Amino acid sequence: MGIDDMKDKASEAAQSEKAEGVSDKGLDKAESAASNVAEGHEDKVSQARDKGDEALGNE
Repeated sequence: MGIDDMKDKASEAAQSEKAEGVSDKGLDKAESAASNVAEGHEDKVSQARDKGDEALGNE
């Protein structure tokens, strides 16, 4: 297995449903923690979470 094959496998794994679930769970926890600290700015925290999901997720 060459470097390109390993790169392709890693890319496929990162785009899997399991990876999506893990990233969503982490983003949800971060959003919750940030919302608790930044009271009154929950809309901005939610927007940041959505941007993160766009960057990390595949859905």
